[in-house]
Amino acid sequence: MTEPAATRPPAGRYGPEPTARSARRGRIALLAAAVLGIAVALWVALSMASRPVSFKDVGFALDGEQAIDVTFEVTKPKESTVACRVTALSESYSEVGVRTVEIGPADQATRRVTVTVPTTGLPVTGTVESCELVSDARS
Repeated sequence: MTEPAATRPPAGRYGPEPTARSARRGRIALLAAAVLGIAVALWVALSMASRPVSFKDVGFALDGEQAIDVTFEVTKPKESTVACRVTALSESYSEVGVRTVEIGPADQATRRVTVTVPTTGLPVTGTVESCELVSDARS
């Protein structure tokens, strides 16, 4: 038994037949999109690597309706001081407590910190909103 030959759709059925010129344009467009994608990925990677401060939520523990203990890790240059804004949120995601805490120089770049945030209502979660560099001992 013989294999059926590959068939092509009728001419013009799915638009004009591709030409060498249109194929070349397609390859150029694909190459340009790939170069642009690599450039954007490189830009994002470099901008993230240059950030001197990063933080990560670890957990929280309710301390009744009056407070919540929020635990997080902050990575910063060892000799620098950072200010972290820690918030407590209610069930409707409204802010029921906020505290800014400064974390000073230390022997290690990454530190685990627990902060007690006083609240005005029942919190259901606590999180770090931001951490920013305050001072640098080298300057």
